[in-house]
Amino acid sequence: MDYWDSKNPQVDDILNRYGAEIEEKIEDSAGVNTAGYSREYVKFKKEMVPQLSRYERWCQTLGSFIKLKISPKDEAKIRRYLEIAHLEVEPWQSVSLAVMALLATFFIGFLISVAVALIKGNTADGYFAAFPFLFFFLTVILSVFLFYYVYGYPARLANRWRLKASSQMVPAILYIVVYMRHTPNLEKAVAFASQHLQYPLALDFKKVFYDVEVGKFSTIKSSLDNYLQGWRDYSTEFIEAFHLIESSLFEPNPSKRISMLDKSLQVVLDGVYDKMLRFTHNVKSPLTNVYMLGVVLPTLGLALLPLASAMMQGMIKWIHVILLFNMIIPFFVFYLTDKIMALRPGGYGETSFLERNPLYYKYKSNAPYIKAFLICLPFFIIGFLPLIFQYTPFPDWIGIQKDYTFAELGFSFLGEEKIFDFKSADSAITGGKVVGPFGIVALIMGMFIPLGIALFFSIAFNEKTKELIKEREKTKELEKEFNNSLFQLGNRLGNGIPPELAFGKVAESSRGLITEEFFRRVNYNIKSLGMSVERAIFDPVRGAINYFPSDLIATSMRVLVESSKKGLKIASISLMSISEYVKNIQKITERLRDMLAEIISDMKSNMTFLAPLLSGIVVGLAAMITGILNKLNLANIAAASGSGIGIGSFTNLITLFDIAKMIPPYYLQIAIGIYLVQITFILTSTLVAINSGEDRLEKTHKTGINLKRGILLYFVTALFATLSLFILTAVVLGGLI
Repeated sequence: MDYWDSKNPQVDDILNRYGAEIEEKIEDSAGVNTAGYSREYVKFKKEMVPQLSRYERWCQTLGSFIKLKISPKDEAKIRRYLEIAHLEVEPWQSVSLAVMALLATFFIGFLISVAVALIKGNTADGYFAAFPFLFFFLTVILSVFLFYYVYGYPARLANRWRLKASSQMVPAILYIVVYMRHTPNLEKAVAFASQHLQYPLALDFKKVFYDVEVGKFSTIKSSLDNYLQGWRDYSTEFIEAFHLIESSLFEPNPSKRISMLDKSLQVVLDGVYDKMLRFTHNVKSPLTNVYMLGVVLPTLGLALLPLASAMMQGMIKWIHVILLFNMIIPFFVFYLTDKIMALRPGGYGETSFLERNPLYYKYKSNAPYIKAFLICLPFFIIGFLPLIFQYTPFPDWIGIQKDYTFAELGFSFLGEEKIFDFKSADSAITGGKVVGPFGIVALIMGMFIPLGIALFFSIAFNEKTKELIKEREKTKELEKEFNNSLFQLGNRLGNGIPPELAFGKVAESSRGLITEEFFRRVNYNIKSLGMSVERAIFDPVRGAINYFPSDLIATSMRVLVESSKKGLKIASISLMSISEYVKNIQKITERLRDMLAEIISDMKSNMTFLAPLLSGIVVGLAAMITGILNKLNLANIAAASGSGIGIGSFTNLITLFDIAKMIPPYYLQIAIGIYLVQITFILTSTLVAINSGEDRLEKTHKTGINLKRGILLYFVTALFATLSLFILTAVVLGGLI
């Protein structure tokens, strides 16, 4: 027997002994452990996706601290998600990362709670009494939410990959169909589509070829059929379209073959329309629930917090409100909206041409943030002024005792009303501590903090996107007119005019339209710069497509360039087919936008009008409750008890509603203002994704607009409600009489 026979036990022993050790030492240039992945695949993935995602890095670092054993069912499910998202992560690393997030959050909250108990327990009734149980409970809830969020992250990544990939399904089928109309070769058609599609579907198609090259499958059809199995539960129309394309290869009649190819494109279009139609019907109720559970109920609950904090004798602190309303509830709303987005089918609305626009450098620049910060800095100074006065000691040259703070001066206006109204160290109510601020002026100053935060992002986002949005609007107008221009261009090519001359003639016939600018740019690049048609359109620096970042236009021009290589007649027929495709996709788009308009407008009005209005009124009510209790505490209890009627009950009532143990409305207002900013970010991102898919430019632009509108309305409403209810309280209680 041959010594190197694979069945030789000595060979097997050597392979088993050193195989695992060698495989563990194989690392790519980034130092990433590639065990379980072939060197060819690692090289292939590195070429397609050069940088590891943040989630991959976390899994390979934090997720590798402990190796957990998970059930085979969960392992298979998570592995499937990771394969769909093309992540170099093992299932146990994903689960370990979720557990590490749970433990880290839990222990951080526990250590903070113990530290608070140790600090306060020296002067209070004991360590147990000083332990912040409510804070610790909220931290535990946050850690549980974080665990489920990280545990389900592979599923969300897989769904995001599918959404991005499915958004390119229609262009992919269009590329393949147009190519196979003149060249019935599946391998070349798929290769053509993989070269001109965007990430991530381009990576999927290249992976189909990779599996053939490494010998996993013998033919491109077998590899393609295996890849399509992953879409069986998600997009059956994509599978049906490919089966029609494959069947057309066996059709001897050219007219029937072309008819089958056209049918495959129609199948994808109809499938996208039907799924989006069902989505528009199913998404309205969940969005309404998100608004009620995530905006209305928490905001109404804030109105009761001042009174509840006083009745609970200071058990509820302002830090609890910040933790609940600015961490847990926004995370809960984000979780609900993320679940809603998992229902959204792909194939509609997504765009990723932002990076290719020449103005993209402004979007990436940090200069708008610096400008916005300098503009909003006075708002932050005004907002934090009460805290500065509370904790800043007097300098020696003023001649006041150094241990006193500005807060203890008690600046007053309107008689007994104080500007900041801190309860000083000399007050018997506070037990030797300075608490507050409870004054109406401090509350109004605090309103500038959320206003400054909102204006900071609004100004920065506007600076980053205003010129890009103008270019986007030009592109949208161009897409509306592009159907007729494609028809004209196809006619010119059909008459025997080469593409180099046809663009100039179409530009002349499109005078006065937006399409004129696009065709003139192409014509200028050809005639003045000596570029080919392909370079005139797709050149990275001067290409006309850079100024009109539209997937629709790019797809059409790619098909034109490729089909013109086969002859002008074929190019003319291809453009006619694309013209029909453009007409159909525009009809579908307009119909879907009409169906989504009601949902989008309702949620937008709730986010930018009702929520800020309701929140501003709640701030005024909180100020009124605090003002009433403050005036009761300012009353002379001894005089009230001197009447001899109900002395004990009245004194107990005053003690029960001790203003020093209340949450100052200054902190409540900051919490609710920041919460509105967070909700605006979350809901705007959701609405843009529903309407336009993964559109970063639209999301950034709309977020800036909604922040400015919503927070300005909140600021005006809160200011008016606070002043109105303050005056009403003063009149009723005799403060101005």
